[in-house]
Order: sequence, then C-alpha cells, then structure tokens
Amino acid sequence: MSIQLLQGKTGIIFGPLDESSIAWKVAERCHEHGAKIVITNTEMALRMGTLKNLGEKIGAEIIPADVTSIPDLENLFQKSLEILGGPVDFILHSVGMSPNVRKKKPYSDINYDWFMKTLDISGVSLHKVLQTAMKFDALKEWGSVVTLSFIAAQRVYPDYSDMSQAKAVLESIVRGFGYEYGIKKKVRVNSVSQSPTKTLAGSGVGGFNILYEYGQKMSPLGNADANDCADYCVTLFSDLTKKVTMQNLFHDGGFSNMGLSADVINDIMKGLGELE
Repeated sequence: MSIQLLQGKTGIIFGPLDESSIAWKVAERCHEHGAKIVITNTEMALRMGTLKNLGEKIGAEIIPADVTSIPDLENLFQKSLEILGGPVDFILHSVGMSPNVRKKKPYSDINYDWFMKTLDISGVSLHKVLQTAMKFDALKEWGSVVTLSFIAAQRVYPDYSDMSQAKAVLESIVRGFGYEYGIKKKVRVNSVSQSPTKTLAGSGVGGFNILYEYGQKMSPLGNADANDCADYCVTLFSDLTKKVTMQNLFHDGGFSNMGLSADVINDIMKGLGELE
C-alpha cells in the first residue's frame, strides 16, 4: 500500500473473533496502513476463535480481557502501554452481545437479568474502557476512539430486541465521554452506524438474511461490508479527521436517509401480483 495513513501510530482493537468480524478486518487494515496494535477479546473468544492466526499475521500481541471487568481492563491497558511504548493513538470498541437475542426471547418477554448483561457488554463497556483509558492516561492528545453501532438505536427492528437499547446507551456515551475526553486531551470519540454485515455476531440476529437483503435493496450504494467499514475506521483513526467527534456516523450506503427505493417498491408490487 503506497499511502499509509497510520504510519507510526499505535492502537488497541477490542473484539476480533474470526475472519468475518469487522474488528478483524480493522486490525488488518490498520496494520497495512503502518500501525502497531494490540488485539483483545475474552478468554472464551480466544479459545473459540482463531485470534492467534490474526496475531501472527500482523505481528500483534493478544491480551485477553473482559470489557465488563475493570481489573481486566486495567491489566490490558497497563500491558498495552508497555508493549506499545506508551500512550496509544486509537482504540476500536467492537463489542456486542445479547443473551436475550441468543436465546430468541421476544422483546415483550425478555429476561431482565440478561437485559442488564446486554447493556453492560454492549453499551456500558464503552464507558468502562474510556474511564480506564483516562485513568491510565492511555490515549495521546488528538487520539481517536471508534465504537460500532447500528441504526436500531433510533429505529424499531423487532428481532434486534434489547440490543437496540444497548446501542442507544452506547451512542449516548459517545457524546458524553466525547465531551469529557475532548476537553481533557483533545481525544475524539465517535460511533459508526454500520450496514447489516455478514459476521458471526450479525448472523445470530433473527431474520438477518431478510434484513441484509432489505438493506441491499434500499441503499443506493448497497450495504457496506466489513472491509468497507475497516477502511472507514482507518480514516477516523488518521489525522485527516482530527475535528470529528461526538458523532454517530452512518456508514450504510445511504440507507439511513431512504424512505423507499424502486427495488423495494417493485418487490412489493410483485408480491401483490401487480407486476409480471
């Protein structure tokens, strides 16, 4: 690659599991653009996935951590700063899980203990990451934090269930901590609201294939895939976006500004027998 937007930069990437995951693609792109990174996921994810292969491919250390555990996060930041030689330039928070979605509990009959776990893992964990990073002075001035969201934070997607509330919490933390970190150290914090993406986590959402095809037909540019998202994240980690902060940035091929598309209208008319 001739242009390396992250040459000399360092970062921590939360959440890669396998080659389909967005965090995996982001780690690869950051490496291609010249960054040195640490990658992290839970102990269970390390056992279940193929994260070791990613670490070997890009020369990245792997440090297990549960994003809901402050002691784990403190250990992660302490070791990362040692490995990377000091404060980092960027952090990717690509974390999300709902026991209610996994167990296919209907939204009107969710398990509330599971709901709290959904909020903790998929929303509040960003606050824990940022609070711990600030405590350890782990981000350089003009650093960048990106987390991944979905349009269900603002719109109703029934099968997304309590993850919708978690993403709404996540986006609120982006604004709240974006202000605090911006004032303190010029660190920018943004969320990327991504298209439905064919990942292991995404495919676990009920009706995902229909959601994916609907997004594809509604979006003028089609769905953004994991590689597209990785490219976008690189620009947000780079010095080209130093004044972008506290934003929820839709990366969805135009879906978020659509009402109806000709393709969707034609599909409906065919279903009603009004088109041959």
